[in-house]
Amino acid sequence: MQILVDADACPVKQIIVRLAKQRKIPVTMLIDTSHELNDGYSTIITVDKQADSVDFALMGILTREDIVVTQDFGLAAMVIGKGARAIDQNGLIFTNDNMDKLLMERHIGQQIRRGGGRTKGPSKRTREDNARFEAMFGKLLNGEV
Repeated sequence: MQILVDADACPVKQIIVRLAKQRKIPVTMLIDTSHELNDGYSTIITVDKQADSVDFALMGILTREDIVVTQDFGLAAMVIGKGARAIDQNGLIFTNDNMDKLLMERHIGQQIRRGGGRTKGPSKRTREDNARFEAMFGKLLNGEV
């Protein structure tokens, strides 16, 4: 098992690395060339800046035993389809049971924006968000969920 992180905009990288170190689980962070990262523990894979480059690179190294951290519903759907597990930065574990609803909400939001409308962006990150992620990620690593 390894932890794969869609790391470009991931706000919980430090939590991921801390929990992975405690359990001696390898971490691979995937970023595009517009980012720079070195946490002293993770393997860093840098890909070109093309759309979905990180997603394609991640799927190329993913195995069924891996855990992926991403806020991208489309990537999460592919991860689940491959039999691996995925969690977002707020502690939401992606499953077959919630994926259809999430993808539909994303689709509706895209339609609104394409039509000139506006959708609400994410709210400011809080300590509670980090605590919720840490708790659920720890359970995922321990095989409790």
